[in-house]
Amino acid sequence: MSEPPDAAAPVRETLEDVWRTESRRVLATLIRLLGDFDLAEEALSDAFAAALESWPREGVPGNPRAWLVSAGRFRGIDALRRRARFDASLARLAERVESDESATEDDIPDDRLRLVFTCCHPALAPEARVALTLREVCGLTTEEIARAFLTAAPTLAQRIVRAKAKIREAKIPYQVPSRAELPARLDAVLQVIYLVFNEGYSASAGGSLLRADLSAEAIRLAHLLVELLPEPEAQGLLALMLLHDARRAARTTADGELVLLDDQDRSLWNRAQIAEGSALVERAIATRRFGAYTLQAAIAAVHAEAEDAAATDWEEIVALYDLLLRLLPTPVVELNRAAAVAMRDGPEAGLQLIEALLARGELRDYHLAHAARADLLRRLGRAQQAREAYRRALELARQEPERRFLQRRLREVTDRSSDPTESPGAPPSS
Repeated sequence: MSEPPDAAAPVRETLEDVWRTESRRVLATLIRLLGDFDLAEEALSDAFAAALESWPREGVPGNPRAWLVSAGRFRGIDALRRRARFDASLARLAERVESDESATEDDIPDDRLRLVFTCCHPALAPEARVALTLREVCGLTTEEIARAFLTAAPTLAQRIVRAKAKIREAKIPYQVPSRAELPARLDAVLQVIYLVFNEGYSASAGGSLLRADLSAEAIRLAHLLVELLPEPEAQGLLALMLLHDARRAARTTADGELVLLDDQDRSLWNRAQIAEGSALVERAIATRRFGAYTLQAAIAAVHAEAEDAAATDWEEIVALYDLLLRLLPTPVVELNRAAAVAMRDGPEAGLQLIEALLARGELRDYHLAHAARADLLRRLGRAQQAREAYRRALELARQEPERRFLQRRLREVTDRSSDPTESPGAPPSS
């Protein structure tokens, strides 16, 4: 006779809590044991179904994660043996899984770091790394990932299927890289996390500037990475994301309009995140093994520490950009440095740098470069050139809040009502 609903309800609530907090760790271990993403996902589902049936009768075990790993392992072994009728190698795999003592210990190792490095392996296409990491490590559904990146769900699903097949066929090892391999492999992981964060912090297209849930997933993943692998650049990336995300409440108006950094209500900034991010920056820099993420975080920390826009230490920011350019000599870093120089030395100095950048052609189709040039021309009172630059930025912009901001600036210049003493608004740093 089954338990009455009221007796089973607390167990179901416990199981739901275990799913939220432990399911990705259980999945990571099952992938290690079974050697196959799809089989591990089936085993995970079977394990939770078994718990739903067993726990109301027998009680919640002392170590729910170990119980679920063990249940999933047995169901995975059963599945391998059924399939072994068609593939003899699966019988050997079933024997190996059955003899793996790490699956029967109460203190099961945390396999999530192995899973992160597997999902972000350089052999996979960049877009596949992002999709697979969000699906397997963070637990987002295919539909949620597709919606976040404005991709059709079937297209996204195919990316994930191909990535899993690549891992299986190329025999990509399910392991944390050796110390010698770590720098190159860690960089791929950090790139994936930062790409996810950037899509949430400033969506590449669409009607909304922010996708807070996506930024939160990236920060959660970076916290996990720092907990499992406290490398300086992992700390630097987490700091950078925390410091940027701390401004989220002030970056848009109630109706979704863009608010530039200088105009933000700093009382809305999340001071706890700023304190955590600043401490991580200091810790990473103290190792003297920091890189580009840490330097970008240091720049964000200088902004965060200023009581108001006028108190910003532009001398220090330009010096940090000089260091960053040595590590990351990209046109976008040059553009951001030029905007900082404009704040330190005046709009003419910044304009010369930006026009030299555009003349090289690398940022010809980058809307923020034209927006930066337009605002400096506006500050210098060169209205006709500013209008042309704003129009070019508008042609290239894809995000609606940014487009509306640029349209407002264009109207101001056209109406000759802009204030030439106003600080530059571009690149639209928010």
